[in-house]
Amino acid sequence: MKIDHIAIWCNDLEGMQHFYMHYFDASTNEGYYNHSKDFRSYFLNFDSDCTLELMQMPGIPKSKNDPRKQFLGIIHLAIKVGSKMKVDRLTEQLKSDGFPVVGEPRNTGDGNYESVVLDPEGNRVEIIA
Repeated sequence: MKIDHIAIWCNDLEGMQHFYMHYFDASTNEGYYNHSKDFRSYFLNFDSDCTLELMQMPGIPKSKNDPRKQFLGIIHLAIKVGSKMKVDRLTEQLKSDGFPVVGEPRNTGDGNYESVVLDPEGNRVEIIA
């Protein structure tokens, strides 16, 4: 068994799509629109078997979780970039472009080298070497 995809509700669907395509080299499908529910989505691919579905529909309430704090449930999306240098470079680029860095690049106790940033809608993204 394997995870097929992970989904995120979005306020700014195109903004989120652009973020993951621009910073993480994701590719996307043409999108889906269900007129009866006013539901829209994109599937993003990251050169792996798992995809990210970005979804938008009126009436979905905003999360009350503070993205800078831990909470129960799914807490982050981890994207492997391949090297410590790429983690450092991408983290610095995201920071200079105004995205919050909530975990500076570091070696973790489980042997990874990673940083943690917030995407445009406050979701945690771990950037892993």
